Amino acid sequence: MSLAVNQPVKTTCPYCGVGCGIVAGVNSDGNVVVRGDQDHPANYGRLCSKGSALGETTGLAGRLLHPEMYDRRSSWDAALSEVAQRFTSVIKQHGRQAVAFYVSGQLLTEDYYVANKLMKGFIGSANIDTNSRLCMASSVAGHKRAFGSDTVPGNYQDFELADLIVLTGSNTAWCHPVLFQRITKAKNHRPALKVVVIDPRRTATCDIADLHLPLKPGTDTILWNGLLIYLAQHNGLNFEFIESHCENYPAALKSAKDSSPSIISVARDCGLEEEDVARFFAMFLSTEKVVSAYSQGVNQSSCGTDKVNAIINCHLLTARIGHPGMGPFSITGQPNAMGGREAGGLANQLAAHMELDNPQHRMLVQQFWNSPRIADTPGLKAVELFDAMNAGDIKAVWIMATNPVVSIPNADSVRTALDKCEFVVMSDCMRHTDTTAYADVLLPALTWGEKMGTVTNSERRISVQRQFLASPGEAQPDWWIICEVAKRMGFKDAFGFTSVADIFREHAALSACENSGTRDFDIGGLARLSDREYFELKPVQWPVTSASPMGTERCFIDHKFNTVTGKARFIEIKPRSSANPLDQQYPLVLNTGRVRDHWHTMTRTGKSARLSAHISEPMLDIHPDDARRFRLSNEALACVASRWGKVIARVNVSDQQRIGSVFVPMHWNDQYARQARIDTVVNPAVDPVSGEPEFKHTPVNVAPYQPLWYGFVLSRRELGFPGISYYVKVTGNHFSRYELAGEQTPADWAVWARGLLCAPAADVEWIDYLDKAAGNYRGARLIGNNLESCVFVAPTINLPARSWLSGLFAKDELSGAERASILSGRVAKGQPDAGRIICSCFGVGENTLKEAIKKQDLTSVEAIGQRLKAGTNCGSCIPELKALITQKKR
Repeated sequence: MSLAVNQPVKTTCPYCGVGCGIVAGVNSDGNVVVRGDQDHPANYGRLCSKGSALGETTGLAGRLLHPEMYDRRSSWDAALSEVAQRFTSVIKQHGRQAVAFYVSGQLLTEDYYVANKLMKGFIGSANIDTNSRLCMASSVAGHKRAFGSDTVPGNYQDFELADLIVLTGSNTAWCHPVLFQRITKAKNHRPALKVVVIDPRRTATCDIADLHLPLKPGTDTILWNGLLIYLAQHNGLNFEFIESHCENYPAALKSAKDSSPSIISVARDCGLEEEDVARFFAMFLSTEKVVSAYSQGVNQSSCGTDKVNAIINCHLLTARIGHPGMGPFSITGQPNAMGGREAGGLANQLAAHMELDNPQHRMLVQQFWNSPRIADTPGLKAVELFDAMNAGDIKAVWIMATNPVVSIPNADSVRTALDKCEFVVMSDCMRHTDTTAYADVLLPALTWGEKMGTVTNSERRISVQRQFLASPGEAQPDWWIICEVAKRMGFKDAFGFTSVADIFREHAALSACENSGTRDFDIGGLARLSDREYFELKPVQWPVTSASPMGTERCFIDHKFNTVTGKARFIEIKPRSSANPLDQQYPLVLNTGRVRDHWHTMTRTGKSARLSAHISEPMLDIHPDDARRFRLSNEALACVASRWGKVIARVNVSDQQRIGSVFVPMHWNDQYARQARIDTVVNPAVDPVSGEPEFKHTPVNVAPYQPLWYGFVLSRRELGFPGISYYVKVTGNHFSRYELAGEQTPADWAVWARGLLCAPAADVEWIDYLDKAAGNYRGARLIGNNLESCVFVAPTINLPARSWLSGLFAKDELSGAERASILSGRVAKGQPDAGRIICSCFGVGENTLKEAIKKQDLTSVEAIGQRLKAGTNCGSCIPELKALITQKKR
């Protein structure tokens, strides 16, 4: 059902797994306006910086709007027929295992459902996997080992009801900001609530921590095994629950004792202080209502599944599961990672949480679909899939809504694989990504705001993501594209859906088919929704059945699990060393992850000036001791290298980083930077159970990167810089900024700069300044006394601040002092310089904050918010605001 373009609708955010509700619409100026949905139970009106800036990311610049075949525009009929014919041909010649789909948590559940149905039920192969494999597969595997099903027991309300929250492997403040703000509000309201953060880095999340455990990377299982032993030794176990509702407890306890016999051994092996370990263990022992929330720092490991089960073991031991304010809690990374799991988007699943290796489940699904065949062996997981492509075993692949050339470990091998692959199809909303360059056929897909369907957040809550924008160009929803290909492959009757609601009804009906409570995922209560009821569906947590038509707040309240015995299972955890140990050549541990204001590979957030302002370049976080050891200077450039690849990043020396470990964000790609795809460096080791890659522990070395010159350009026009070794593009207001460094010096800087910024226009006013002896050059192009572009070059990193220069682009006309300031490289007297942006929501810079704190004697975050609004929206900047207040006190 489509809506009138200007009618505001309730929808959901397309970013993290919190699943915030949004009210979105188009104002009279044609701009997209968003605000938090105060009625949505995930966020109650709150939005983070990314969600608040969604309106800035919906423009059509760079969009893929028409089908293309072999670099030429095509009709939909020709493109769809080509995909169907080529896949059919490959299957006939090489067999069903020679084709694959690689899909994404950016898809809606209905898209996932038809893609999985086509591959597993009609092509007959399980070679469909999702980029959720890269972030949540270890949780899936851990849940299934312990509970017999992929079930998150609790909900977000449990964070507010808990007396102790353990955040492990999760920089919640930056990666799930709205959930973090709920925790912060609860802690402020009830100071007795304690928070423990377990993370090698001291992140923004530690701002509210009563205890931070900066454990040695990869030692999580040792810590949690130690907690299990401590609880058992100090009368912390619940014998009645264990005897009646669990199994394998003695073996799990023995295994834990072998690795973690005492607080002393745990502290030693984890690189922690004994008193801190003892304090954590005592807090957990003495607190009944404990939520242990974990995310990618736990999952993204070659032993990630064991980490998940080590956490769950402690909750089973104490019976802290299934009740308000307690339980293990997996925080998903993507907006529909959970929905993809429900629809069977992983290579080792069937739809509706049914098992691929269960003959009864296979028969049930095949009969329900009335399909000619059903996949009967697990397919290739994400890393395996591209390895098989490299080996020539996968001949045709369809990639949907994701960018594996940036996101898969050992990413250059993905480039090689796609280059080798006989036939590559991509459904995407963007024309140019690192992956679309390898596509034979490009299919234009609708994106957020233009399409409709359901998503499921981290607390099992299904919400409708609704359309409020007109469909641009010839773009179509993913489900329609998949169904049209399926029809052309000869499967017309099974894919004759006329609406997204049709698909949802079938998905819901399958979840209830022969279920009778034997499978947790059951939304049969929604299987008969009318189109109108589907459109108006309010957020609801599964299971949704005739017995629980309003949904289910918590699972396992009755202590009945989905294993064969109906009992939860303790898992024996034997800590394993990293698949890739450190050595003299690669002595540091590389950890990768997100920054506050960017998302995945930046195809959306990279369009927003305010989201690009906080951290605008790829960065290398490194401890001061390691910086000295490897001769790195703050804000200089460094090369980060492993056995698999290398990148160049801006150095950020920080005592918040653990000695021996470095951190580099995952977001930058070839569209926004050069030599910055960190996953080219990441090792391709995977968890043997889940297949999830080891993104948090790659052995690397670091070294100064020393070009001959450094520079930056601000320009209203899009520019290219071929041949320049370091290049980063940053979106600004009315301009783009380019950070540059080069290994070759032009013979004449003025000629180089004018050639870059002035051609081919003739009506150019050019001003410049050259200090030949010092190697400094500054130049600017003006049109009608309006700054069109400027360039600054120096032999060192000591270049003018970008912030005040950026402000000149908002001016209709430059004053004489402002013109002079460009050539002097110094801010003119009286000209504001906001400094580096701290609060993205309101564009408040560091210099503005420092001045206000000093002159107005602001001593609290609340006072800053009253004067400047900073920190009053999403709150993600609050830790940095506190740090500025602390600096002033010194």
